[in-house]
Amino acid sequence: MQNFHNILYVSHATGDESAGLLQALAVARNNHAAVKVLVVCPAVPEEFEEFRQICMEALAARVQGAVDGVRAKLNLAEDELALAVEADCGSRPAERVIRRVLAEEYDLVIKNVEGRTQRAGFKAMDMELLRKCPCPVWLCRPIANSHRNIDVAVAVDPECEEAGAYDLAIRLLRWSRALADTCSGELHIISCWDYDVDEYLRHKFPISASDEELDRATEAARSRHRSKLDVLIRASGIEGRLEVHHAIARPDRYIPLLIEEKKFDILVMGTVARTGIPGFIMGNTAENILQKVSCSLLALKPSDFVSPVKV
Repeated sequence: MQNFHNILYVSHATGDESAGLLQALAVARNNHAAVKVLVVCPAVPEEFEEFRQICMEALAARVQGAVDGVRAKLNLAEDELALAVEADCGSRPAERVIRRVLAEEYDLVIKNVEGRTQRAGFKAMDMELLRKCPCPVWLCRPIANSHRNIDVAVAVDPECEEAGAYDLAIRLLRWSRALADTCSGELHIISCWDYDVDEYLRHKFPISASDEELDRATEAARSRHRSKLDVLIRASGIEGRLEVHHAIARPDRYIPLLIEEKKFDILVMGTVARTGIPGFIMGNTAENILQKVSCSLLALKPSDFVSPVKV
């Protein structure tokens, strides 16, 4: 995982900030990075414009109190972490955040999951950041485990023929390995695919082939997919403790169910995009996975992704 230098933590200042701030300040401490805490809030109506500054100062003060509490919990002295708090009121908060990222060159955005943090899926602002923010986005849910017991999982697809997809898969493995090394030390690699041929030939268009022949064909496909995954892992150069979860299954069903069963704390995942052009289209599979996971998420985009939001 690259060293972060400039982290933007996004706050609504409306609830408990401890989960997100704990993860954000821990990452900043580990990377010796500066942190800007940006409090986003709706635009103040014109008739209340005289209260705008008072409102912004009150919100910033509320978040500063939460920051001080997390500093104490992490035993972080004032001179150990460069941190500033600022409020920004206005419409279209996700776009305002992204413009900050572009203008001030942040290399990581961290925020608490919007709404009820224990509910699966992500709401409007979080999804907009996942679709359009050019730098990695870390969406935080509360983690009950102690730091050394936090389990990290990464979802990768070895069927990456295009250079951009291959580069993203390698980055996902390396970033998740580095993150796991700061947590439990074990990385869980999740890879699966939906083998449509088996379902089609066995159930929807029966042919004269026996079940045994179809089983052999399915196993051969599984073996080829696993071989590609093993090659990808070796190419990434990652080492340490690994557990591979490999299955023939629909990713948007298998990945959320596995995360729930194994109680993984953080999922590292790429978001599928048309690379090299302005704009972003997230694939249906990625969308479906995101709406079913209930752990913290670190999302990466292809390195040549261009945000449709302009400064």
